[in-house]
Amino acid sequence: MNGTALWLHGLSIIAPGLPDWAHAAPVLRGEQAWAHAPSVLPPAEALPAAERRRASRAVRVALALGLHALQGHDPGEVATVFTSSGADGHNCHALCEQLAGEDRAISPTRFHNSVHNAAAGYWGIATRSMAPSQVLCAHDGSLGAGWIDALGQLACDGGELLLVAYDSEYPEPLHTCRPVPDAAGVAFWLGTTPREQSLGTLRTTLVTDDPEAMAQAPLDALRTDFPALRCLPLLERIARRDERPVVIDYLAPQRLRVQFTPADHEHQQPRPAHAA
Repeated sequence: MNGTALWLHGLSIIAPGLPDWAHAAPVLRGEQAWAHAPSVLPPAEALPAAERRRASRAVRVALALGLHALQGHDPGEVATVFTSSGADGHNCHALCEQLAGEDRAISPTRFHNSVHNAAAGYWGIATRSMAPSQVLCAHDGSLGAGWIDALGQLACDGGELLLVAYDSEYPEPLHTCRPVPDAAGVAFWLGTTPREQSLGTLRTTLVTDDPEAMAQAPLDALRTDFPALRCLPLLERIARRDERPVVIDYLAPQRLRVQFTPADHEHQQPRPAHAA
């Protein structure tokens, strides 16, 4: 958290109207208008058939985000941090519905999908990864908590790490209490040394400044509706190759100030960072 540069090798996004980074980047640059559409969740093809049938919306969005961010790199080699404000809302609803009825027997599948680390477990099955995995939840600050944990691991251990932040909706009546409108999330492939395709570097410091809002009202609604999308202003900076620091939400009064410096791919070095 002292502003040490970490390399950004890849990233991904799935959100309403933003099915992937290729579609999101021109919207974030203001070149295309955002149009509402339900989140597109790819099938969990990496899972065996039995697990694929059981994979929830939360699992599908988390797996797709991680695999897209890694851009074909062997996922089994990369440590992971999964962070979510609530994980599988539909499974939670089904368990509550079952317990509210006369037959309170819970199926083993429902039970093992109810734990907060289910997505990380399915990731291990899909990728056969034996790399370390961390799972976090900090309500609306879950993205920030995952970010800090990822930076801490890289500072201590070096190497590379995949951060996946995701959310999924709850059916009614829980939806009224927690109105997340759809499934969505982001993923960042981070490392301490550059790769040929690295996008640039990220420097993070803790501050108490107000978080930055998006200039486009529909995009700012995504930022506030989904805890996992609190970093949308940072994604806008990356899409625009804009080096100005941005403050993203965490747990008040703490915020994260992140500065993206685009890579000079000819020499694979970041351009000199502007003063934060």
